[in-house]
Amino acid sequence: MNQALRLGYEAAAQLARVTAVLAAQLAWRTDAKPLRALSARRGIRRRYQAWAARNRQSERPLLWVHAPSVGEGLQARPVLELMRQRHPEVQLAYTHYSPSAQSFADGLDVDFRDYLPFDSAGDARASLDALRPTAIVFSKLDVWPVLAQLAHSRGVRLGLVSATLSATSSRRSPLAAALLRDAYAALDAVGAVDAVDAGRLVDLGVRADVILVTGDTRYDQVWQRAQRVDRDGPVLSRLRGGRPTIVAGSTWPADEEVLLPAFVAARRIVPDARLVIAPHEPTTAHLRPIERWSSSERLRLARLDSAAHESDVILVDRVGVLGDLYALADVAFVGGGFHDAGLHSVLEPAAFGAPVVFGPQHTGSRDALLLAEQAGGRAARDVASLSSVLVEWLGDHRARGEAGRRARALVQNGLGAADRSLSLVESLLR
Repeated sequence: MNQALRLGYEAAAQLARVTAVLAAQLAWRTDAKPLRALSARRGIRRRYQAWAARNRQSERPLLWVHAPSVGEGLQARPVLELMRQRHPEVQLAYTHYSPSAQSFADGLDVDFRDYLPFDSAGDARASLDALRPTAIVFSKLDVWPVLAQLAHSRGVRLGLVSATLSATSSRRSPLAAALLRDAYAALDAVGAVDAVDAGRLVDLGVRADVILVTGDTRYDQVWQRAQRVDRDGPVLSRLRGGRPTIVAGSTWPADEEVLLPAFVAARRIVPDARLVIAPHEPTTAHLRPIERWSSSERLRLARLDSAAHESDVILVDRVGVLGDLYALADVAFVGGGFHDAGLHSVLEPAAFGAPVVFGPQHTGSRDALLLAEQAGGRAARDVASLSSVLVEWLGDHRARGEAGRRARALVQNGLGAADRSLSLVESLLR
């Protein structure tokens, strides 16, 4: 990173630290994610230092894993679980960036969990002084340049797991390349999802000799969850039955503008069809319009905890349950494809053998492209095409079953990435 860019980056990080103080005053008045992300970092150095003073055992190696949000956390979790099982002597630290990942982090079996500090020289030094990591492993792509460079200068080994880079990623821009190239070049071991990603990572600055194709650990994660789901539990057992069911996961209002009228149109052909819909952000502002729509269409709607078999629309008003609800799906709709934030995980429903439909903005998702290529999923561009897919799969048991088998096969063929990624991380700790 050149000197001018370094100074500008450091200034931005320092501005963020100052802003965190003001954000802490405002965050309680709003649900705005950026404000919560800033306010959560107030006093972060003290939190790291306090944990280290009580718990850091210098005779034990420490693996620090960073995953910015829930999606990357799901890729990191299988590696953390295997590390805990096979190397109990290693202390585990886990950091994230997004407030949406806080509850996910709380559920991990790690010794330390917190937000990642701002990427300033002072915060990076303080966190490295406190944790004294043997290795730092980033999940997917999220390498922070100042932390990476300071850690590298101290002899901390650096890795990247489930690394993937889409053709349209902003990290391929000239500015991002100038900012991040040195950090990617400092990596000691990188596990790429496939050979195409490996080539793109070299373009970012990763050394070709440190890259192995290890696959995507999310395949192991979603498969394990699908195998462990309790179909006789209180929620799933109450909602199981013979009704053709669409489970729509992580939807945004832009998705719902297409999905909801398509569902009404599909019910004209498949009148007993049922919709389980889990908005990405189940806030009151997001849930109320769905309830009003249901009432206007004279559909029987119920929130998840009060839903019964006769409900036409089941509105999921909490997070953390979608991965299990896909077990109910005859057909899955995955949100984000009618929204510029990006498509959410299509692997979760595929692991249950549900054919998957999604919107047109899916080209940045490797998994969606593979599903479509292997006829386990389809893209819909509007209400009419989405309704047509729903009717075909809900109404034709044979077509639905074949598409579902292909979706499940995609996940099964990707298994083993967690073990390969663990081997890569073990090499860093050695």
